[in-house]
Amino acid sequence: MKLFLHAHATHPDARIALALAAAQIEAQRAGAASVQAPTLGWLYFTDHFAAHAEALLADARARWPGVAWVGAVGVGIAANGVEYFDEPALALMLGDIAPEHFRVFSGARPLGAFAAATAQVHADPVTPELGELIGEMAERTSSGYLFGGLASARNRTLHIADGVFEGGLSGVAFSADVALVSRVTQGCQPVGPVRSITQAERNAVIALDGEPALDCLLRDLAIETMDPREALPRLRQTLVGLSDRSDDALARPGAFGLDTRVRHLVGVDPGRRAIVIGDAAVVGTQLAFCSRNTEAARRDLVRICSEIREELEPDTQPLATALALRGSEAEHAPHAARRIAGAVYVSCAGRGGPHFGAPSAELAIVRHALGDVPLVGFFANGEIARHHLYGYTGVLTAFTG
Repeated sequence: MKLFLHAHATHPDARIALALAAAQIEAQRAGAASVQAPTLGWLYFTDHFAAHAEALLADARARWPGVAWVGAVGVGIAANGVEYFDEPALALMLGDIAPEHFRVFSGARPLGAFAAATAQVHADPVTPELGELIGEMAERTSSGYLFGGLASARNRTLHIADGVFEGGLSGVAFSADVALVSRVTQGCQPVGPVRSITQAERNAVIALDGEPALDCLLRDLAIETMDPREALPRLRQTLVGLSDRSDDALARPGAFGLDTRVRHLVGVDPGRRAIVIGDAAVVGTQLAFCSRNTEAARRDLVRICSEIREELEPDTQPLATALALRGSEAEHAPHAARRIAGAVYVSCAGRGGPHFGAPSAELAIVRHALGDVPLVGFFANGEIARHHLYGYTGVLTAFTG
C-alpha cells in the first residue's frame, strides 16, 4: 500500500478551499511513492462549510472519479500537525485500498453480505438509541472493533458515505485484508478509588459499595466540609468513569483503560444522597470519579502513538535503516520500516486547542510522536472505539502497508 495523499486548506469560499487542497493532492501524485489511482477518500470540514456539503462532495467526485467518500462535519478538523477551529476549513485524504476489501455503508445503502472485519463509523449525535446501534454494528464485524466519532456542529450535524446524511450512522467497513492499528487515549484521570454501583434508578446513582453515592463523591473531592458555593466549581469539573464489572479498565491506579466510558456528572440529589450521571446507571457497573487532566492526556497521547510505532516497526532493522531513522528530521519523516500509509484521528471537541496548551498542540504531539504521516480527522461530539461510545478521548487509527 502506497503513501496516502492528503491535504488541508482554509478559505471563506468552500469551492476555493477544495481547489487549494486539490492542488496539494496533485502535487503529491507526482511522487512515485504516493497513491496514483485512489479508490477511497476521507473528507472532513468545519461547520462553516456545512451548508455546502453536497456541493463539496459533488466537486470531490468530479475531481477524482471512481473514489468512494466518507467523512463528517466537525466544530474543528484535524490534519497532519494542525487543527482548524472556528474557521472555514477542510481536510481530505485519498487511499488506494482495493475496492473488494472495503464497503461504504449508510441507511440508504446497507452493508449487505460484505464480510467486515472492522469498520469506521460516523454518526449523528441526536440519533435515538445510538449506543445500541453502535453495538449492533460492532457485532456485524468479525473483530468487534469499530472506530470513528459523532459529527459535531453548531448548525448541521451531517456525515458522508457516498452521500450526505443527517441522522443515523454511516461509514466504511474493511475486510480482514486491510491492515490497521487503532488505539484509544483518555483525557481524564481518576481522583478516587474504584467502586461498584450497588443501588441505582435510571441515571441516578444512589449507592456505591453500599454507601450513599453523594457522600463518596464529597469525600473523594475532599469537600465534605466546604461551603456549598465554594464546592460548586469543583463539582462542575468532576466527571465519572464507568466500566463493566467484567473489565479491568479501572483497575490501574491513576489511569483509565480502554473500556472506561467518561460521562458528565449532571447533578446531585441531596435528599437521597445520590448523584446523577449522563448515562444509564446500572447496578454492578464500576465507577470512579475523575477530572480532566492536561498532563495525563499528553502522556497518554504519546503512549498510544509510541505503541503504534512500536507495533509497526520491525524488532530488528538493518544498520542502514537504523541510521536513516536517527536525527530530528528523520524521526518525523515517513519511513518504509514504519509501514504507515495514512492515519485517521478523532478527538473530543473538548480536548482541542486550549486543553493541550495552545492551538494545534494536540496534533503537534501526534506528529512528533507518530511521525510525519498523512493524517486527517475531526473533533467529535463523542468518540467510537470497539463497541463503546466515549467522551474526552482520542481514537487514532493507522492504515499499514
